[in-house]
Amino acid sequence: MYQLIHLRKLTLIQVDLLIQRSADIIFHNRTKLEVLKLSNCRIDSLEGGLTKDFKSLKTFYLRIENIYHVIYSFTEPLSSLKFLILDTLQIFCSCDNAWLIAWAKGYRPVEVIMLNHEVMYNLEDLICLSDNGLDTPNFVKYTEANSTTEVGFVLFAATSLGVLFFMLVVLVHNLAGPYLLPLYYIILGWLSEATRSNTRGDFQLGKDIVENITDSLYRSRRTHCLVSRHYLHSNWCSLEMKLATSRLQVEQRDILLLVFLEKIPLCRLSPHHRLARLVKTRTYLDWPQDPHQHQAFWDRLWAKLKPPTEA
Repeated sequence: MYQLIHLRKLTLIQVDLLIQRSADIIFHNRTKLEVLKLSNCRIDSLEGGLTKDFKSLKTFYLRIENIYHVIYSFTEPLSSLKFLILDTLQIFCSCDNAWLIAWAKGYRPVEVIMLNHEVMYNLEDLICLSDNGLDTPNFVKYTEANSTTEVGFVLFAATSLGVLFFMLVVLVHNLAGPYLLPLYYIILGWLSEATRSNTRGDFQLGKDIVENITDSLYRSRRTHCLVSRHYLHSNWCSLEMKLATSRLQVEQRDILLLVFLEKIPLCRLSPHHRLARLVKTRTYLDWPQDPHQHQAFWDRLWAKLKPPTEA
């Protein structure tokens, strides 16, 4: 076996590889082999399992008696191949074999020689056996008619994928549209908080207002929301509320403090569904109209703002 490993030339004549339990084992470890000739042999298919160790193979002669398949992986390990001689090539009319024509014409390092009983002929004249076992059409014409991707099909597939993507975007927008923008800014805020955890939550001049709002929310221990009728009409304040309530829902911590500066009927809050839900489920502070109650209000507010260890 040691000598076979260093074999440089191998010729097999009238060997029936179809009856071998594992035909590819015969060719394993033939890393030094430079010339291989299979003459009047029988084989099921040519694929990478047979040729995976043919790193040094330069000349490959094939004359196979039966009809077979030539799989693309067959040529991949043949990095040193110079001559592929196909004598009396018999293959099936199959799209699996269609690659052979393009490879034989376009792969310059290898010279493909087609023989029919030692007479050379062109690839364009190659015939194949059809499914019915009787017809022998021209292989090039067969692959052009059956194995070429239609432009219409490509356009149909691309259009179908585009329509499906559009429908998916519309569906996601309808189901989760109100949460997408807050989610985006929540993630942005987390990143900002992670990279600049020691910075105070003040607005920075010249910076985008949305980024300022997000940074301020996530750099602050708590968000203090002063609610008035004017506040409810402001788009920026509405965005602040969405971001603050989204953070509240995600983190599940007591980070939002509501203070109503004036009495606002529930009917005015109903369009702001998040705020309306918070009012029903969380305690909040009302700014007292009586000046004598202002001090009690501030006492309650400072108590609420103290860190848990100081409360």
